[in-house]
Amino acid sequence: MTYRKPRMHRLFAADGACLDVAVDHGFFNEPSFLPGIEDMKTVIARLVEADPDAIQLSPGQARWLQNIPGKAKPSLVFRTDIANVYGSPLPSLLFSELVEAAVEEAVRVDAAAVVVNILLLPDQPDLYRQTLRNVTRLAHECEAAAMPLMVEPLVMKVGNNQRYGVDGDVTRIVTVVRQARELGADVIKADPTNPPEEYWRVVEAAGDCPVLPRGGGKVPPLEVFQRTHQLMEQGARGIVYGRNIVQSDNPKAMTQALMALVHERITPDEAFLRWQEEGKSDG
Repeated sequence: MTYRKPRMHRLFAADGACLDVAVDHGFFNEPSFLPGIEDMKTVIARLVEADPDAIQLSPGQARWLQNIPGKAKPSLVFRTDIANVYGSPLPSLLFSELVEAAVEEAVRVDAAAVVVNILLLPDQPDLYRQTLRNVTRLAHECEAAAMPLMVEPLVMKVGNNQRYGVDGDVTRIVTVVRQARELGADVIKADPTNPPEEYWRVVEAAGDCPVLPRGGGKVPPLEVFQRTHQLMEQGARGIVYGRNIVQSDNPKAMTQALMALVHERITPDEAFLRWQEEGKSDG
């Protein structure tokens, strides 16, 4: 961990918090993930202007961030695995594969961290084993490269729409989060719990490993701010949002309001007002 601190300091601000904007959705071959991110060059330029702590990108899109000149820009979180667990109808055979030489490539593009899934889905033990193998392989490579490892443990279930979605079961989430920490995670990106007021148990299971909750599907702005505030009050060190930022009416205003909530610890109502004011001034 000692040698990884320089990169961890790039990911987390001086107050120990982080807003990571996930824009790696196109990696997963799901049409519903693409609205708002069709033109990646423009999306990344706008996000850089909004200045979150980090932007999460796939190998083929990292250049849009890292080719921007200057020192003052968000850090890169580098997606290392691809899976086919999203979409409907459900595939008959599920898989999760690491990209080749993932950590080596992350070093080349100057990433602050790499991110990888643990996928715990009903009746899919082989998929679960594949993802554990991915994590153990990356943990070894990250150790050699002093690269922080962000593990994203997802506990999923099949919903009424016949698609995999967040399970929310507190006990199952806590257990797989603890497993991620045991496997060597430096950062945990975990699902919200149901009920949300028990998220402190996830933070407790992660121990000294910072937890960034995963945002999930798109919801109204005030709900985004309320959820983020509630999770941080229980010890989360920030948030990872994708669609709730890039599919919003004004991604820049949403990012800036969330940055104020995460770092200045303003209230959800204050964040909502900030979002409205930033949206007017940006318009």
